[in-house]
Amino acid sequence: MQVLIVGGTGALGGHAAIHLASKGHTVTVAGRKPPHPDTPMAKMPFLQGDYVAGDYTAAKLKGFDWVVFAAGNDPRHVPPDADFAAHLFKANHEAVPPFFAACREAGVKRALQLGSYYHQTAPELLAGNGYIRSRKAACDGARGEARPGFDVISVNAPFMVGSVPGLPSMIFDPYTQWAQGKIPIAAYGPAGGTNFMSFRSLSEAIEGALERGVSGKAYLVGDENLSYTQYFQRFFDAVGNPTQLEERDQENPLLPDIAIPQGRGQWVRVQPDPAEVALLGYRRHDVINGVAEVVAQFRS
Repeated sequence: MQVLIVGGTGALGGHAAIHLASKGHTVTVAGRKPPHPDTPMAKMPFLQGDYVAGDYTAAKLKGFDWVVFAAGNDPRHVPPDADFAAHLFKANHEAVPPFFAACREAGVKRALQLGSYYHQTAPELLAGNGYIRSRKAACDGARGEARPGFDVISVNAPFMVGSVPGLPSMIFDPYTQWAQGKIPIAAYGPAGGTNFMSFRSLSEAIEGALERGVSGKAYLVGDENLSYTQYFQRFFDAVGNPTQLEERDQENPLLPDIAIPQGRGQWVRVQPDPAEVALLGYRRHDVINGVAEVVAQFRS
């Protein structure tokens, strides 16, 4: 298949691009900037564009059989001088449906929207969190553009861990350096926890959804429910640091409270439907391998 991955220059989209290319598909990556030159995506065809600005017209999208949309905006993408709520509303509520409508007009057969898990697994958070509402709007708006002959599927993922060769990470590089004792932060995790999933498992789920997913369906995917302390402990273990982390009801600068929408001390757990796991064909119990990949790439 001819596959376009919008957001394919980043971590999750890039990993999916590498995975789908390894399965024999012809993959083009798209984004506002070309892929990092040290990554495998740099050798793939590149389509420049900004979906929020409406750059992906039907003419630009013509010729692709499948499209993966992995470019949804989260708090990291909001410019410092922008209004937080207004930016996310434009990026997720307003700009996503026209992108999928353009895919339909271009003759794309199947499109996948990669989203976030909170609105499916913890809908009580919707009322108080504009970011979660915006991701739900993107999920609903994308699938709302499906028509006969044009399938749209959502895959909503939890906290992710893994690496893309050659791609820097402002999250996982510091985690690895901290576990090695190179960042002077005490060895603790904030109270609470959530679900974690490896990049590899997610790429397999994306592949399975494109091949076998039911149009109009939003699949909640996930792997292991871990406390944040258990999660961080895996990095310490992977680098060979014998320190045993403690849990504290205290903000950790490497996982600030703003990154825990349910609130520090609370949990968001995912119990993926076994039938959906089998349909999408992704592996479980792979978080430890995702951590190992991160440490192998970023350890000093």
